[in-house]
Amino acid sequence: MSLKKSIFLILIILLIDQISKIYIKTSFALQDSVEVFGWFEIIFVENDGMAWGTKISDFVSFISDRTAKVILTSFRIVAIFGIGYWLYDATKKQSAKVLIIAIALIFSGALGNIIDSVFYGVLFDHSYGQIASFLPETGGYDSLLHGKVVDMLHFPLFEVDLPEWFPFSGGKRFSFFDPVFNIADMAISTGFIMLIVFNKKAFSNKEV
Repeated sequence: MSLKKSIFLILIILLIDQISKIYIKTSFALQDSVEVFGWFEIIFVENDGMAWGTKISDFVSFISDRTAKVILTSFRIVAIFGIGYWLYDATKKQSAKVLIIAIALIFSGALGNIIDSVFYGVLFDHSYGQIASFLPETGGYDSLLHGKVVDMLHFPLFEVDLPEWFPFSGGKRFSFFDPVFNIADMAISTGFIMLIVFNKKAFSNKEV
């Protein structure tokens, strides 16, 4: 698979990701939701941390949330250059097609969320109790590098009341699958799953 084709794949995913995020950001207030099916809904939430909303400051207490946010965003920017070089090197060496596709998916997803983190705080106003505006006259809801990632896809496949004897969560209502994510997250997850499932093909010397 050529570098040109992999870049085309990245652009397609990036375009779908950003269009969906901008639509949600300019059409929903925070926590607004629309049920599509009983097991799938669109709900607008924002994430300013790592996976599942985790923050660096949750583990390193002496770092403020804002400093942690800058550190995380800066790390993501550095990482995306590393992933980009990995993709370039893989196409140059004519590595397995499944490897190149997986790297392209991870790259596009990472870049999609970086765009939110770097620019959305400047491009939009806040979404608390209102629908955000693009390029508001009063300025964005935060500064550069302090944007929040827009999430909207929620698959509560089923809910069940756990019995009292169930360890740790007995007597509580359990929902599967609870996390809310976006197209970029799907691309990253799919890329990693491909690397795990097709590990032998991905890292063979023959083109697949």
